[in-house]
Amino acid sequence: MVMTETDRSVHLQAWHALLRAQAGVAGNLERELMAAEGLPLAWFEVLLVLDQAPEGAVRLQRLMDTVLMTKSGVSRLVDRMEAAGLVARSGCPSDRRGAFACITDLGREKVHRATPIHAGGIDRHLAKVLDAEQAARLRDALSAVADALGSEAVYVRCPGADGEDHTGADPEGSGHP
Repeated sequence: MVMTETDRSVHLQAWHALLRAQAGVAGNLERELMAAEGLPLAWFEVLLVLDQAPEGAVRLQRLMDTVLMTKSGVSRLVDRMEAAGLVARSGCPSDRRGAFACITDLGREKVHRATPIHAGGIDRHLAKVLDAEQAARLRDALSAVADALGSEAVYVRCPGADGEDHTGADPEGSGHP
């Protein structure tokens, strides 16, 4: 199918609307989380990913996909979060090059206190504007884009971290046997 100029214009308008909406919602959520918990939105997102991950740990490499930062940006972010006592780094027993960010007890407490603030912000900034049907259409449309781009889950376990003998297979797709 060939795109017309009108199609391109609509897609460009959708892109700009997505950027404006993301910036507005993220800015409001950041202000609310900072005021209530002193927690930047990027820190909240990392803590949420770690809290929901198996064993509370995620490869640093995979966090780049989650928080949309460069490797050095994620490393500096984790450094600051580690200094605040919210995360700790650990190595991967089967791959000395691999490093994980692991949520600490303090990090879990912080994310659990911040989660209702975040959820309330989503209600204030999305639910008051979009009804359930509109939100479902938005979810489906954005999921279709993400799926077409091959977006992956961020939970990748370190082979050998669970004490099991792994034979070199890499079922999680981490790129390391």
